[in-house]
Amino acid sequence: MALAFTKMQGLGNDFVVLDATAAPIALDASTARHIADRRYGIGCDQILIVEPARSANADFGYRILNADGSESGQCGNGARCFVRYVREAGLTDKNRIVVDIRDGQMVLEALDEGDFRVALGGPRFEPAEIPLAGFERAARYRLDDVAGQSVEFAAVSLGNPHAVLRVSDVASAPVARIGPALEAHAAFPERVNVGFMEIVARDHVRLRVFERGAGETLACGSGAAAAVVTGIAAGDLAADVRVDLPGGRARIQWQGAGYSVYLIGPAERVFEGKLVSSD
Repeated sequence: MALAFTKMQGLGNDFVVLDATAAPIALDASTARHIADRRYGIGCDQILIVEPARSANADFGYRILNADGSESGQCGNGARCFVRYVREAGLTDKNRIVVDIRDGQMVLEALDEGDFRVALGGPRFEPAEIPLAGFERAARYRLDDVAGQSVEFAAVSLGNPHAVLRVSDVASAPVARIGPALEAHAAFPERVNVGFMEIVARDHVRLRVFERGAGETLACGSGAAAAVVTGIAAGDLAADVRVDLPGGRARIQWQGAGYSVYLIGPAERVFEGKLVSSD
């Protein structure tokens, strides 16, 4: 069996995109891990599957598989690649599309200046909605047993769970030590994406993200949005913020409660090919 794919990237966050609009593509966790493997497969942070819409008002369905084979509910960088892919593959000529995701819908747009904008929906701060176990809602939370130390963080859901730590210098942040320990902590029953944010100015932050199921990546769109949203909610950031990630720069816009969070940035096609099974 030969599986056609397109390799894409957004700010260095890379994806394998599969078109399942004409026929279903069933991937078990083992196959997904093989595709994502950078030595034995294609290599990617996540696999994006383009499917037929499940709702009458949607244009497509959108599924996301992590590198470890688990499923994710949201990926902002992947969503930008998604809208570029469906337009360039001739699946739509719309500049604005609605996609069904695991936990709702997303609106994706191609902008005139060549960037792409993703409406991520409204953030959810209630612990039960993140989910974050064992806490009442607060601006910041504290765990005393993360890799042998106490950690303070803000928490929010944008279709997937995020914990955001403030750091004075993102370059020296303990991403490799704290990231996996907090990702798998019992307080997060669905695991968590862990962001390390340095505030440079009210309209500028630097960020590194340890993604659940993928490890540290060059960029995480929903992670950038989560970090900025927690800063805005705390009164420390403006409503329009540029985010410097190891893979490049994105913009996050949020007007506050009742409004959607917007992610703006590039998306690029890298190459196309076919994965041939050895069975």
